[in-house]
Amino acid sequence: MKNTHLQHPEDAILTGDLTVLDWFTDASTLSVKIDGCPAIVWGTNPANGKFFVGTKSVFNKVKIKINHSHEEIDRNHSGVVADILHHCFDCLPDYYGIVQGDFIGFGGDDTFCPNTITYVFDEVIDQNIIIAPHTFYATTGELKDAFVVSDGDVFPTFEDTETCKFVQPRAWQLDEDFTEIVGFARQMSTVCEFLTPSVSASIQKQLNAVIRAGLVIDDITVDALAFANQIDANVLRLWQLVSSIKLDMLHLCRNNGPKAYIGNRQCSGEGYVRTNNHGMFKLVDRMQFSHANFNNGKFACAS
Repeated sequence: MKNTHLQHPEDAILTGDLTVLDWFTDASTLSVKIDGCPAIVWGTNPANGKFFVGTKSVFNKVKIKINHSHEEIDRNHSGVVADILHHCFDCLPDYYGIVQGDFIGFGGDDTFCPNTITYVFDEVIDQNIIIAPHTFYATTGELKDAFVVSDGDVFPTFEDTETCKFVQPRAWQLDEDFTEIVGFARQMSTVCEFLTPSVSASIQKQLNAVIRAGLVIDDITVDALAFANQIDANVLRLWQLVSSIKLDMLHLCRNNGPKAYIGNRQCSGEGYVRTNNHGMFKLVDRMQFSHANFNNGKFACAS
């Protein structure tokens, strides 16, 4: 699986990629999305066999920033990110592969707000750093060619160390049959004039702007967007339906992670990542988390 940005399933449908409908009904693995920041990548660089830390820039094709020492961290990064990477370089255990996680914070407290969501643990965390690992990678060459090999509870659990607390909540989904509603979505797709990738990207930006403003994407909004862009309104109606299926599935997901809050309101967390042979998509309530994340200028981490 390629190292690509996770999509919302409803956004994938805009170009007519109907595999997302199979994704809803196929057996899957489920992992918790932790709202940490920045993303931390670490492990063994296959190019030289050395331990490294970095951000997602280790995967860059051109401006690659892989840090095998404190000197390289200072050369490649600055400010808060550099400070976090220095601590990660000292505190993360060696790992033979390549793993990505989210930085939650420095120890010494039981409450942390790395980005949009505040996490409250049952006890004060004594370790120096707190990391939520979530994705493993492999490559036949350099890090820039890395691809995802597993996600969620498929990979082994990291053991806490004296310097690093690992947050790896277990996730599961309550049973429900989505066959009928997915079948209706498949029927609906037969009357849609789907979008080209470039038009889809433009429509996604406009939909995100509506979400950022805290507005509901209702039938009036759909008709207005379709008219303004001269596209088939049925495509956006299918987008609405797939979004509603996603929310139904999201509400069936559970995890045993720390308590999560947006502001003073308890929530179920950022969401989940669901993976099967048809792809890897995120289950996120865009009107709850994405709206809050869009309007949070703290780190501007991706939603």
